[in-house]
Amino acid sequence: MATERVEAMSAVSFSKRGRRLAPPEIARLMDLALETPGLLSLAAGFTDTESLPVDSFAEIVRRVTRRDGPPEYLQYGSNQGRSGLREAIAERLAQYDGGTPDAFDPDRAVVTNGSQQALQLASDVLCDAGDIVLVERPTYFVYLDVLRGLGVEPRSIPSDPESGRLDPEAFARMLTEMRDAGDHRRIKALYLISYFSNPASRSPEVDEKEELASVLQEAGLTIPVIEDAAYRELYYESAPAASSILSLEGFAKFPKLYLGTCTKPFATGLKVGYGYCSDEEWLRRILYLKGAHDFGTANLNQAVVEEALVSGAFERHLETIRPIYHRKMRALNEGLVESGLRELGWSWTVPAGGMYLWLRAPGEMETGFDSEFCRTCLEKGVLYVPGELCYGDRPERSFVRLSFGVLSEESLREAAQRFAEAARSLAA
Repeated sequence: MATERVEAMSAVSFSKRGRRLAPPEIARLMDLALETPGLLSLAAGFTDTESLPVDSFAEIVRRVTRRDGPPEYLQYGSNQGRSGLREAIAERLAQYDGGTPDAFDPDRAVVTNGSQQALQLASDVLCDAGDIVLVERPTYFVYLDVLRGLGVEPRSIPSDPESGRLDPEAFARMLTEMRDAGDHRRIKALYLISYFSNPASRSPEVDEKEELASVLQEAGLTIPVIEDAAYRELYYESAPAASSILSLEGFAKFPKLYLGTCTKPFATGLKVGYGYCSDEEWLRRILYLKGAHDFGTANLNQAVVEEALVSGAFERHLETIRPIYHRKMRALNEGLVESGLRELGWSWTVPAGGMYLWLRAPGEMETGFDSEFCRTCLEKGVLYVPGELCYGDRPERSFVRLSFGVLSEESLREAAQRFAEAARSLAA
């Protein structure tokens, strides 16, 4: 009897959230890459390793560590983030969204362990299991894993299948149907990727954003809006013209959270992101939860990023890497074109920034993990992200996302050839 009782008490009883958790799709992609010798991965959204700012980083660390006074950068920092870094973030937002240098309040910013943490915290304080978050078609598949882990249902906004633009009439009908079904009460937020989106590399224009706000208001849904701008600064030749939701009149009455990163455009290993929140109570709740998580993002990493922004090293590095990513995009794009992929019926739009190509397969060809095409690509030695992962509901099964961030131009051309060979072998 005693033995039986000990065995019963030693069993782990997981929470509802713990039971919902499943291996993230990104882990599956990484496992495939590691387990396949010679594989060229166009899946992971890693940045270019060769261009990482080693010399600049070393000089910044020297400057930070040689300052007079105690080494506060090696001590715990504040939960909300370094005041100097938040001031630099506010000034940078003003540069992109217009207005005076003091148009944005540093006290509305929170520094996080990458913008992904801000996304997790913001969603966690808003949503209960069974709630709904509206997302684009397609959207960032890692965030979909976050929502499903919370027990939240991602619901895709209707869009034009060719251009990717929001379809306002279809969106209005969708919201009416949700109201008729009683589902509108479960809608807690809208998630929008505004600049060179992951995965589709789209940047919605101002009129499209304003239409989105208008449809929501007409439906009586002045809900929190999360704008993910992780790739805003990774344009190739000219910055996107559209302002963020923080400055658009149509979103004036909405609670807003703008998410950015200080490390994807500089050095991703530092993992410093931020959120800028228009709603005082929402920000307060995010800070409460963040305090329970980590007491604050790594102070040394913040000090390095702060110095990079203030000294101009951050902007100088951006000026270096923009043409590098432009060349990489062209290498992959030209490799696909020269390999005859368009003649096989594949289609895609050449992006003006970001790190991804979003391809549509011909006809009814499926590209999911379990598809013949995916198996053939792995046999040929190339990996991609299946597009079906990027939909909140009603997944499209004929898209793929290709990332050109980490491979060399030569490897990108080779990967393009392998990808086209796989497509050609199934078209025969």
